[in-house]
Amino acid sequence: MILHSYFARRFVLNFLGVFGVLALFQGLLDLIEELRNLGDQSTFGRAVQLTLLKMPEAMYALLPLIMILATIALFLGLAKSSELVAARAAGRSGLTSLAAPLAMALLIGALIVSVLNPIVAATTKRYADLTEFYDSGNTSALSIGPEGLWLRQGGDTGQAVIRATRTNAEATQLFDVSIVAYAPDGGPASRIIAQEAELMEGEWQLRGVKSWPLAAGLNPESGALEQASLTLPSNLTRDSIRDRFGKPNAVAIWDLPQFIAGLELAGFSARRHTVWMHIELARPLFLMAMVLVGAAFTMRPTRSGGTGISVLSAVMLGFGLYYVRNFAQILGESGQLSPIIAAWTPPVAANLLALGLVLHMEDG
Repeated sequence: MILHSYFARRFVLNFLGVFGVLALFQGLLDLIEELRNLGDQSTFGRAVQLTLLKMPEAMYALLPLIMILATIALFLGLAKSSELVAARAAGRSGLTSLAAPLAMALLIGALIVSVLNPIVAATTKRYADLTEFYDSGNTSALSIGPEGLWLRQGGDTGQAVIRATRTNAEATQLFDVSIVAYAPDGGPASRIIAQEAELMEGEWQLRGVKSWPLAAGLNPESGALEQASLTLPSNLTRDSIRDRFGKPNAVAIWDLPQFIAGLELAGFSARRHTVWMHIELARPLFLMAMVLVGAAFTMRPTRSGGTGISVLSAVMLGFGLYYVRNFAQILGESGQLSPIIAAWTPPVAANLLALGLVLHMEDG
């Protein structure tokens, strides 16, 4: 038990060390990128703020690599100090020595999904809002519920709140639309209903339109106007709507079931979010596979030579498994695989493959 605790402590310290080093490099790269993207309007404080908001998402994507490097550092250190040899001489097999790192990987994965995932979702959303605000001076919002889709847009002519009962898959074509436009000073200026609205370059094209002016002291119905078509200026783009509508990592894991239910109730496809939810639930299992991969190539005495080749092999195999998982995710999102198969098959297969490598390296 004491040996298990020792291995677990060493593994956690290596994990935190690798995480800290990669976070420092990632932060410096993101800071340079933000200073370049902000251009003449950049201030160092603003760039640091955006960097800190962007870094959790970047580090979240690097977790499999961090897990492999932490495992490699652990077993290379144990082999260099002959502690692994001593453990074997005391009757501890390689699989027994792996028990503590695997348990810690499972625990770290559970903490990451339950605690870090909501943080990443919040910072990702905040980063998107601030980036849009710094670029255009306004922010837009998107919300989906049982009553339909809600959009908020801004511009030099004022804000506008848009509600639609249903849309196409990308939320760029709206049906049964109701719009309340606000003047630059904040007061309501007009109300518009339309049978259909389609987002074009810099504007909404409305069809089957009826509008009411909302000026003070004016009877709205007396000034109502019916038109076959109407254009409404918009700062929204297809990319900005797709990012807000289709990025499942911007929704916390605890809110995903309710968000998926809201999507389906509003008539939208929730496949992408369903696949992402299962991938997040399977993340601890995938991180355990990364530990097995790292251990399979480094649980041997350093005097055997070929340490560099072993480390490179472990990292390359880890990258290969990571891209296989991403490919399965794409197949799941496109409907060619069920969400459960797309999310859970790669981690299970990766664990079995890595476990086979460990047994092969141990027993030949």
